[in-house]
Formats: sequence, C-alpha cells, structure tokens
Amino acid sequence: MQNRKVLVVDDEMDMRIFISTLLETSGYKAIIANNGEEGVQKARKHKPAAIILDVLMPKSGGIQMYREVKTDENLKNIPVIMISAIAKKTFLHSMQMLNSYRGQTVPEPEAYIEKPPESEELLETLKKCIGSAQ
Repeated sequence: MQNRKVLVVDDEMDMRIFISTLLETSGYKAIIANNGEEGVQKARKHKPAAIILDVLMPKSGGIQMYREVKTDENLKNIPVIMISAIAKKTFLHSMQMLNSYRGQTVPEPEAYIEKPPESEELLETLKKCIGSAQ
C-alpha cells in the first residue's frame, strides 16, 4: 500500500489542526510536530510520504529543518511543501544566501504555498509531490 503519512510541522495550533483535519478527511495519516527539531525526529522515525513545513517557528525553524532534511541521505528524497506568510521570493533569497554562506547547495522545495493555504491547492500540491516522489 502507498505511504499516506504526511508530516505537518507548524508552531501554530490552528494551522496544525486545519492541515491535519484536511489530510485525515482526504485519506492521509497526519503526523504532527510543533517545531523543526521535533519535525526532524518524527521524519526519521515515520519516513513520511511528504512534509508540510512552516518557515517561521521558534526553537528550530522551518529553514533549518528543511536544510537538515535535504542534506540527510535517508530523508532528502521526501518532498517538502513549505507554507508561510513570508513571500516565496524572500524565502528563496534567504536559501540562496545560506547556500553561499555555508558552501552547501540545498535544492528548492518541491512546492511553496503562502499562508493561509487554500484546501484545494494544498491537496493538489500534495498529490503532485507524492506522485513525483514515487
């Protein structure tokens, strides 16, 4: 059976509830994390089909988690959908700066959706990401 687990990493409870409910009612199994540190641990444990990741979070943020996932041999092929109130252009610029500063190139995420996400857009994006990862 196809892996239907999706890791949702967001510090905002309302967003976690919205996304996890949307996923569960659409046939996915939502795994929840409150920050990037917890998200990486759960990604390693559950090996989800995809990760929906907020950019700005306290403790360990989305950019840090994203870079950790994409440089981990066991996780790097998991598609990541970034969601944020930050404009995509701003996010991509910060990724470019970190790439040049750290000398480590990390690819762009498979998708980027600005908050608040529309249900249909998020589900359609998830389907495309999971389909392309298999």
